[in-house]
Amino acid sequence: MERYFQPEIECMERPAIEEHQLKQLQWQVKRVYENVAMYRERMDDAGVKPEDIKSLDDLSKLPFTTKQDLRDYYPFQLLAVPKKQIVRIQASSGTTGKQIVSGYTRHDLDDWANGFARQLVAAGGDDHSIVQVSYGYGLFTGGLGAHQGAEKVGAMVIPTSSGNTERQIRFLCDLGSTHLCCTPSYAMYIGETVKEMGVKNQLKLKAGIFGAEPWTEEMRHQIEEALGIKAHDVYGLTEIMGPGVSYECSMQQGMHICEDMIIPEIIDPDTGEVLPKGSFGELVLSTITKEGQPLLRYRTRDLCTLDYSPCECGRTHVRMRKPAGRTDDMLIIRGVNVFPSQIEEVLLRNSIEVSPNYQIVVDRVNNTDTFDINVELSPKFTGDVDAEKRKLETQLQSMLGIKAKVHLLRPKSIERSEGKAKRVIDNRKLHD
Repeated sequence: MERYFQPEIECMERPAIEEHQLKQLQWQVKRVYENVAMYRERMDDAGVKPEDIKSLDDLSKLPFTTKQDLRDYYPFQLLAVPKKQIVRIQASSGTTGKQIVSGYTRHDLDDWANGFARQLVAAGGDDHSIVQVSYGYGLFTGGLGAHQGAEKVGAMVIPTSSGNTERQIRFLCDLGSTHLCCTPSYAMYIGETVKEMGVKNQLKLKAGIFGAEPWTEEMRHQIEEALGIKAHDVYGLTEIMGPGVSYECSMQQGMHICEDMIIPEIIDPDTGEVLPKGSFGELVLSTITKEGQPLLRYRTRDLCTLDYSPCECGRTHVRMRKPAGRTDDMLIIRGVNVFPSQIEEVLLRNSIEVSPNYQIVVDRVNNTDTFDINVELSPKFTGDVDAEKRKLETQLQSMLGIKAKVHLLRPKSIERSEGKAKRVIDNRKLHD
């Protein structure tokens, strides 16, 4: 069994976890009621007082919070502490409307570092590891989140940030990096460039920790093959804390949520009703130890299931399955729900013929949605382009239940991203 970073917490029995969660929940509800006007007003409207939270089931009495709330109360109206106690601001990478900002106290940063440190240890990291952090640094939580978690473990950190891929690869080879942290799409790009440079045998990498965007199991296998590593999924949100909200152990059967800091629920995204254990629905998170900007019953918009069964690694914290999509990333095209991850799954099945680098372009012509998918051909492709196009269109229609027009492009003609990949261009908004 692998070495644990915090076994006294990560391996707590379920009754002890729930006892801790209830105590922290009661503390947090009292704090936000007394210090955050939005919560006090909404709880009063719902007829709920802090003293009404007598069990974890009473969490459902509290109102939801959403991303729109963070915009409406921007920038500091959701703080539960005086502004002088906030030592860092992180912000979302969104480009529409007001950015989402979240304030962190020193205690909050320590919790967040612990969350990512657990991920690093679960991926085989320790104080002898060399961790190359190729997430972007700055307001985006990826770079600083991975950095502070690696330092918590005592590892050597190489803060390369994203970009300058050939230099990244030189560092991987020359400095002997054992762990790579970046987005999965950038890991794919690094893998492609490693192959072009012919230096795979110079890599010392053992594992990668990839998050910040959705990726499929097929993409995991391609990254593992390209870099010769085990690829781990990590989950985080700017609003809750960055990467480290949940993390994969060596079993890779879901991501353990840090239940000592966060209470998860699964709800029906349409009705808001809490669903029974094991149900598929929208993930809702409540921060029970966060001081600066706590969020109760925050609707993540991610769709997944929670697995409370024992994990072979020995950790007892509930596992969330890889999100199947997001309610706010879902495209509705001609009345059909389409998730980008479904398209990626089809393309990765055909990895010999095409690249997983793609873009979805949606538009509206004569009041009808158009649906085009630009796909790069693989450098290895030697077949019939028209036949390949027809094959992909048939497979995509079978997966999505709607016909898309596929455009096969020459290799590397779609712009590569060194941060989060831009997969969707929805031009319908221009006609509204």
